[in-house]
Amino acid sequence: MLRDQISESMKTAMKAKDEIGLATVRLIQAALKDRDIAARSSGNNDGISDDEILSMLQSMIKQRRDSIDMYEKGGRPELAEREAKEIAVIEGFLPEQMDENAAAAAIEEIISELEASAMKDMGRVMATLKERHAGCMDFGKASGVVKSRLSGG
Repeated sequence: MLRDQISESMKTAMKAKDEIGLATVRLIQAALKDRDIAARSSGNNDGISDDEILSMLQSMIKQRRDSIDMYEKGGRPELAEREAKEIAVIEGFLPEQMDENAAAAAIEEIISELEASAMKDMGRVMATLKERHAGCMDFGKASGVVKSRLSGG
């Protein structure tokens, strides 16, 4: 289970005195706790599922990539480097990522399965992608591919 893996990673980072690893795992645990509390308030006493944890981790990676862009534009390479190290720690919890060809094939499969043909179908396609490929696909890139494909590009 992903929660166990995160806890073990925290212990390992503490023993290894890995400052960035430990700080990153603590951030993951804090975000997880927030999401669990929100889930409990809506009647889910078990907290969020592994798929939701994977989605949370992917959004954490996206936030850090955005920060890297801003830090590089602002001339702060040391902060960009720290964000990149945090991304590496977070990616350690994700399943192996699909390459571009595999992602494109998955997108095509879902588009044809849902008989999606216009931009109005984009939400359904993206929801199905997230449901089936949580944690192993970059949905930012996938969104661009789906948009291009549905707009006839």
